[in-house]
Amino acid sequence: MAELAPLWMFLAVCMVLLAGYPVAFSLAGTALAFALFGDMAGLFDPSFLGALPNRLYGIMTNQTLIAVPLFVFMGVMLERSRVAENLLDTMAALFGPVRGGLGISVTIVGMLLAASTGIVGATVVTMGLLSLPTMLKRGYSPELATGTVCASGTLGQIIPPSIILVLLGDVLSSAYQQAQLEMGIWSPDTISVGDLFAGALLPGLMLVGFYILYLFGIALFRPSVAPAIPAAERTEKGLALALRAGKVLLPPLALILAVLGSIMAGAATPTEAASVGAVGAILLAAMQGQLTWGKVTEVVRATTQVTSMVFLIFIGASLFSLVFRGYGGDDLVEGVLTDLPGGVFTAMFMVMLVMFLLGFILDFIEITFVVVPVVAPILLAMGLDPVWLGVMIAINLQTSFLTPPFGFALFYLRGVAPPEVTTVQIYRGVAPFIVIQVAALAALAWWPELATWLPGVVYGE
Repeated sequence: MAELAPLWMFLAVCMVLLAGYPVAFSLAGTALAFALFGDMAGLFDPSFLGALPNRLYGIMTNQTLIAVPLFVFMGVMLERSRVAENLLDTMAALFGPVRGGLGISVTIVGMLLAASTGIVGATVVTMGLLSLPTMLKRGYSPELATGTVCASGTLGQIIPPSIILVLLGDVLSSAYQQAQLEMGIWSPDTISVGDLFAGALLPGLMLVGFYILYLFGIALFRPSVAPAIPAAERTEKGLALALRAGKVLLPPLALILAVLGSIMAGAATPTEAASVGAVGAILLAAMQGQLTWGKVTEVVRATTQVTSMVFLIFIGASLFSLVFRGYGGDDLVEGVLTDLPGGVFTAMFMVMLVMFLLGFILDFIEITFVVVPVVAPILLAMGLDPVWLGVMIAINLQTSFLTPPFGFALFYLRGVAPPEVTTVQIYRGVAPFIVIQVAALAALAWWPELATWLPGVVYGE
């Protein structure tokens, strides 16, 4: 019974989540129930829970995690200040004469929003509300329109700087040090959030390039599903369009470059760069004429809600992991992964498969705080590069969030899509983008340098 308790714990928390209970309370409640039952049955040592105060204090004093509310504030402020709407209108005017140009515009704006917000749900909903009706009105097939919006919205998983990479970088840093200590390396190397940002940049841009190539190909071979905007509707041309593009595109690009560039240049920590991003988002909102007291109050309230959710999940996950470890869950997982035939390849494949399936019922935050601390030290002790592992996890979960029937991005888009767009059309639309995602995963697995080269160049590793 005790040997299988970690497995029963995991199944129990999945069932509680499927019943609709909040994630943080599901994790903490399941852990406490198993701890109480185990203590009464003599299967669990309650002294493991004595480490909880130290873990909570570690969360409170973690300087890297201060970047979370700042990045959330930056993203919400940009979302509420009509930056996305202006970007989309301008990019559509630039690419309008090209078949598939509107889809390309949506992809590029999705990339910029991903780099600005890093919140998948917010990006998918925003793009769905702004671009989906326009694409359908312009004659795009519902499948291509919905697939493009969903795929572009999930770029927030991988395009830096994003909240998700901040959280994953912090967890992987601890896992990497733990793995080295278990290997007898008493002066362990460290990785930073900046390393993960640099590692994710090329794979993220590669995905954007693949999306655009696919849209070009569709427009070339099936022009009826991705028509160009008629010339009569393109009112701005030449110098006027160029000036408008510069006015709309340069400020958010400058903000993204300031945030990401300061981190990669070593001039600022992720927390310091996030504060630059938050201030920059306020300035952009002021330039758009959207900086009102009501807007600021709305943004602060949304930031508080998201940040509270993240840290409450972090606390629940800490309690869950302590009880999981008390039942020997770490040893069980390590034994399973190390005993698999095929060595590190099979172990990595199985972890990716399990995470992909868990992405149907758990958000990235829960997987980062619950699953990654368990499996990452084992995989890193097998010799895997931590930056490469982090980027693989991010793209894998991005693929999971796109995959029918349970992908989170599909639910977000279904909630804002017009009634005439069917769920089956959304599923068909994302299928080619899932193939692209899997191809990107395969390319990254075959050429790890896609993730490890840039951090080595930037940080001299």
